[in-house]
Amino acid sequence: MPAANLTRTEAEQRASIVRAPSYEVLLDLTSTGETFRSETVVRFEATPGASTFIEACSTAVHEVVLNGRPLEPGSVSDGTRIRLDGLDAENELRVVADARYTNTGEGLHRFVDPVDGETYLYTEFAVAEANRVFAVFDQPDLKASFRFTIAAPAHWQVLSNAPTPTPAAAAPDAGTPPTAVWSFEAGPVISSYIVAIIAGPYRAWHADARSADGRAIPLGLFTRASLAAYAEPDVMFETVQAGLAFYEHAFGVSYPYGKYDQIFVPEYNWGAMENVGAVTFNESYLFRSRVSDARREQRSIVVLHELSHMWFGNSVTMRWWNDLWLNESFATWASTLATSQVTEFTGVWATFASDEKTHAAEQDQLPSTHPIVAQIDDLADVEVNFDAITYDKGASVLKQLVAWVGLDAFQRGVGAYLTAHAGGNANLRDLLGELERASGRDLGRWSELWLETAGVNTLRTVVETDAAGTITAAHVEQTASPPHPTLRPHRLAIGCYSLGDAGLARTHRVELDVDGAITEVPGLVGLPLPEVLLVNDDDLTYAKVRLDARSLGAATTHLAEMTDPVARAVVLGSAWDAVRDAEVAASDFVRLVLGSIGHETQSAARSLALTRLELAVGRYLAEEHREQIAAETGDAVWALAELAGAGSDAQLQFVKAFTRIAATPAHADVLGSLLDGSIKLDGLEIDLDLRWELVIARAALGAASDDEIDDALARDDTAKGRQLAETALAARPDQAVKDTAWRRVVTDTSLSNDLARAIADGWRRTPSPELLASTVHEYFAVLQSVWASRSFTMASLVVSRLYPAPLVSPEVAAVTRAWLDANPEPAPLHRLVSEQLSELERALAAQARDASNLSGDAQ
Repeated sequence: MPAANLTRTEAEQRASIVRAPSYEVLLDLTSTGETFRSETVVRFEATPGASTFIEACSTAVHEVVLNGRPLEPGSVSDGTRIRLDGLDAENELRVVADARYTNTGEGLHRFVDPVDGETYLYTEFAVAEANRVFAVFDQPDLKASFRFTIAAPAHWQVLSNAPTPTPAAAAPDAGTPPTAVWSFEAGPVISSYIVAIIAGPYRAWHADARSADGRAIPLGLFTRASLAAYAEPDVMFETVQAGLAFYEHAFGVSYPYGKYDQIFVPEYNWGAMENVGAVTFNESYLFRSRVSDARREQRSIVVLHELSHMWFGNSVTMRWWNDLWLNESFATWASTLATSQVTEFTGVWATFASDEKTHAAEQDQLPSTHPIVAQIDDLADVEVNFDAITYDKGASVLKQLVAWVGLDAFQRGVGAYLTAHAGGNANLRDLLGELERASGRDLGRWSELWLETAGVNTLRTVVETDAAGTITAAHVEQTASPPHPTLRPHRLAIGCYSLGDAGLARTHRVELDVDGAITEVPGLVGLPLPEVLLVNDDDLTYAKVRLDARSLGAATTHLAEMTDPVARAVVLGSAWDAVRDAEVAASDFVRLVLGSIGHETQSAARSLALTRLELAVGRYLAEEHREQIAAETGDAVWALAELAGAGSDAQLQFVKAFTRIAATPAHADVLGSLLDGSIKLDGLEIDLDLRWELVIARAALGAASDDEIDDALARDDTAKGRQLAETALAARPDQAVKDTAWRRVVTDTSLSNDLARAIADGWRRTPSPELLASTVHEYFAVLQSVWASRSFTMASLVVSRLYPAPLVSPEVAAVTRAWLDANPEPAPLHRLVSEQLSELERALAAQARDASNLSGDAQ
């Protein structure tokens, strides 16, 4: 069921009444049933005589006692809120209830490991899900201390935000397994959404990190027992130790808490979550098999992202969710900076340019785009705002701000902000004030233009030359889309790239401030016109980039010879954006990638280019030649895999890409030969995860038998293996299979979040998109009921993953528009569907552009 909603107005009113809450929570996790016992005592100050409410999303409320007065649960509780009338200056509330375990990754999630039958629990309380476990004023500005007493099986680990106490054995009941009680000390004063409880027979490793203030910070690492072999504690601890030292030095503030645990938990909805001192991670970051360097880089970024939140987001927390970006944008920028400084992935800014900024610009062109500082009226608005605007655009804008005010001034300002508001709540104005004092710049206009308006600008360089090819005039042209016409100030560089013995290398660079529609660039006048003029060289600002015709031709022809990885990322990102804007034919982009990617040296850049290649082939090519180019692309990627160095990162990436791009019976045969060993590539091991990728690819092509899928599952009868088997089964190109898979995800509430995702992924996986047409009308018929009855995670999964996005057709677009016109509410549901339509319309336009290119070739 959906969690309790909360409006901003309600939160502000409650914060004006309630002060200084503290909680004592008793949880009995010894039961094997669907519910658990929850007892909460909350003490708080309040305005005498006032009324308010507390959230408690319970299956049954047994007892409510306010200041010694028993209240009738049926009269004061509606199942999500308890009404509190006649408050005193000092109050004590006791709530005894039954709460329900979930299988959706929200509240208290319960998972049984099929390998050993053991039960694992963890909480996920963002955005406001703590009330699924205990009664709580569930809003970020009512920070509190939490003291937990937890009964659980005696062989379990039990973790929370405070250090774990020694458990006391409980009096045994005859015939039942032994239990114990963990009585935690009161934890730090924090917001409810970053409270955590993790319980189960987790395997543990321990180390420590030295803080600048001399403390030894205890570090913990935890995984399920069946995944302990993949924990890599040295990597995880070393990354945290280096990151903690980096952040303390960068911002001049010591680590604010008493411990730092990292826990890999099953069936997790997020990449990770910054719970104070008890960070939870998705198990996909436990590498069961060999992964690319790009994937290892991403794990380092995520580890450092969550660590940065201990300062920015946890110690200093937003007052309300409109400033969510203060948490996530900062953590995204800071973790990229830290990764570049303290890990092996020193080229991570190239990844940022090609990945995060691209995602931000794509989100910024959807009809649902919003300012970085978003309008958040209630919790439903927050749920859909964990997007590329909040994370990636915000981080891109911060990177631009750092280029403008200077890194030293920025870090001093942030350090002052963290010191001034430590342990409390703050807002955008608080941060800007400290940055203004540190930098001496007025950031009011910058904030108004960058943070409080939506949309992305487009930048291009325009030059004039004389007969000798010398630049006589140059300017940067800035434009904006009609719906979001704001022109912004940019600190950027323009690079001159010329061909030589070192390839396409930079020979000159001009850095300047751009503002308004036209900005003159006198620093280019008098220079010979280079092969490439690259606007936004070094990727300093956030904008779409368009190259002039000469530069675009040279850059795409010689992309493999461009020596700077950030410059390559800017060029490829510009080409990709032009494809999505139907300015460049998708078939030309396919040729660009295939002609250059064999020379790409950066793992992350190679990974992203291959992902874009897959999307271009699958959705952006004209129907007239899609089948032919798909076959040729598969052939080319397989050839790249054969030519790559034995055991190289490139070899692994090309083979994995081939499993996604394979489109013909001949491709299926190659996949089968890799599986049975009749084709071998030196240095390539067909390990657990690669085997599944081969099997799923063959299943989508109709080549994998039941025995083949059963054999893969027999080799990997784990939770992950069972999910991947469901993906393979749902990927088969059979109408009945597709329809059954679709309806299981919609109707079977016993499916966990990860299992539903796995089936949905298989349903979407097809070289024959017409197989997805049969459920189009049923999809729109169930949306409102699904949204009303399911939790946000499961409802949004249905909305986003069961939309027939691979079926690029005007008919689907027309049906989607009709539904949107008839269903303006609820706004978050309308937004998610409108985003699907926007991407579909973009694909239709791209296909039309590619078709016109095909017609031009024919002429």
